[in-house]
Amino acid sequence: MEHIAVIGASLAGLSAVRALRSQGFSGRITVIGDESRRPYDRPPLSKAFLAGALSEQDLALEDSDDLEAVWLLGSAATALDTATNTVELADGRRVHADGFVIATGSRARPWPGTEEMAGVHVIRTIDDAVALRSELRPGARMVVIGAGFIGAEVASTARTLGVDVTIVEAAPTPLQVQLGSRLGAVVAQAHGVHGTTLLCGVGVAGLTCGSDHRVTGVDLHDGRHLPADVVVVGIGGIPNVEWLQGSGISLGNGVLCGASGQTNIPNVVAVGDCAAWHDASTGVARRVEHWTGALERPAIAVATLLSGGLECGVAAKAPYFWSDQYGSRIQFAGSALPDDEITIEAGDCESGSFLATYRREGRLVAVLGVDQPKLFTRWRRQLATAPVAV
Repeated sequence: MEHIAVIGASLAGLSAVRALRSQGFSGRITVIGDESRRPYDRPPLSKAFLAGALSEQDLALEDSDDLEAVWLLGSAATALDTATNTVELADGRRVHADGFVIATGSRARPWPGTEEMAGVHVIRTIDDAVALRSELRPGARMVVIGAGFIGAEVASTARTLGVDVTIVEAAPTPLQVQLGSRLGAVVAQAHGVHGTTLLCGVGVAGLTCGSDHRVTGVDLHDGRHLPADVVVVGIGGIPNVEWLQGSGISLGNGVLCGASGQTNIPNVVAVGDCAAWHDASTGVARRVEHWTGALERPAIAVATLLSGGLECGVAAKAPYFWSDQYGSRIQFAGSALPDDEITIEAGDCESGSFLATYRREGRLVAVLGVDQPKLFTRWRRQLATAPVAV
């Protein structure tokens, strides 16, 4: 290969460029991105950056131009022709390459019908965070739809700024998918301790607005109405793969990949939030929408690409993510299922500081730590060497 196009200019795309150079690729690299900004760090957008403690410059992920890549920013990829190896951009430009790394990420899922409603926010980009920050005034009433990690982090940040926060979660307990119902409920206890109202087991019927098209509140399915000056929608992400329709690449909930990022097209791999890699522990393809996955997995995918689509033989690490909420650090590694056996190995749930393990048929499959960084690191190492649960 003489020319590789990396489509997506966030952390996963940047990590792929770094991996290409570190693995000896000396040819041309073109990076295509829909945002006009160079790669920046997204986790602080719901925390320190939202609170005003970090500047946009603090989020920059590059400190030099030694990667010798050509950056085509501000214009999204709109089509990939795998027969001619050509990417078409929204501004009409076309890029021909020998190999492709798809890293187009995901976008925040909006609440239907609120696109033109002022005061309703998602948080995915710097512009999203800046727009939300301007509305976080002391005494303002904020409703967060969705009690996942993004919603919880935004709520935590807003509380430090004096905002009155209510979180609405349709599931019986928060973080049920990620942590299971038992420990999801335990972790969510921090909301009440810090003055955030948490309403679970009730869905949102719709949002209300005034004659000026600014949000005024949230209607719940049980008939309650929550007055709101600002609403944050945190109900997951949509993989940015529509532009690949007709390319011949297999799609599902993301770009469908093998265990090393390979697609059904030999000179195309996919990484980051848009990529659904085969997960040996569950036997299905799944997207891993976490910072560490975007940092580490591109090296595996690049090795696969440079070998002509053959698996490189290096297994991806178990998914890992962390979340900072109300001054506590939550860390999780692995993949949990509802029937996994949970053991509290240290600390206790009542104090809010504990280390829990998840086992499936006796095998360690996941670890959760709340304010247990050293112990969590030790157990995470054991998880890395544990037999794969199938």
